[in-house]
Amino acid sequence: MRLATWNVNSIRSRIDRVTDWLARADVDVLAMQETKCTDAQFPTMPFAALGYDVVHVGHNQWNGVAIASRIGVEDVTFGFEGQPVWNDADEARAIGATCGGVRVWSLYVPNGRTVDDPHYVYKLEWLAALRNTASGWLAADAAAPIALVGDWNIAPTDEDVWDVEFFKGSTHVTEPERAAFRAIEAEYADVVRPYAPPPENYTYWDYTQLRFPKRQGMRIDFILGSPALAARVVHAEIVRAERKPGKKGTPAPSDHAPVLVELK
Repeated sequence: MRLATWNVNSIRSRIDRVTDWLARADVDVLAMQETKCTDAQFPTMPFAALGYDVVHVGHNQWNGVAIASRIGVEDVTFGFEGQPVWNDADEARAIGATCGGVRVWSLYVPNGRTVDDPHYVYKLEWLAALRNTASGWLAADAAAPIALVGDWNIAPTDEDVWDVEFFKGSTHVTEPERAAFRAIEAEYADVVRPYAPPPENYTYWDYTQLRFPKRQGMRIDFILGSPALAARVVHAEIVRAERKPGKKGTPAPSDHAPVLVELK
């Protein structure tokens, strides 16, 4: 089973790039974040033409998460138990489905904006709720193969950013955010890091200031696996090539690269 996650930064703008990579990479399940469309606007037909079923939740031009699978989509859940809301509105930030026997969660963790913004508090509450709920899943079934994948908007260590001093005082690198990530990682292992160690392990490069060609990125996209899932990982990679601009006239890339694991 080949499982991937990708913040596509608008699926309608990048549908051709996404489906082209799916075919070339022989991916079985793709979790997507930041689809930026409603359910009615999601381009399901190009996925169906490749043999993928798609489940998606999106309410407007912001956020949005989806799972595309060619090995089945069962027990679909929109949001996880205890997931906080922002300004009394449910955001499309989590979707779960069982694909080929693996429980996959596509997650788009809140950005946090700035450390003095209420959105930062919301981000920490969101992560705490995810930790509690995900811990409960393992308490109920320690042998469950579960993948928590997506854009976490956290660089867990100093090695996961091109210059930690550049981000000093900003979100993504604060100790409360990193502690929240470690709390989840205590039970769900980062199954990609052993195969993609620093310094070439970034998954995101800002569009500005030529960050990508300068290799000035961050590692904020992760696949965390339960013990049963982690034991099945035989390969993982960050597909940096998909962040490169295409030929003239082709759609611009997402500012994130796909992250891929292979399970035995």
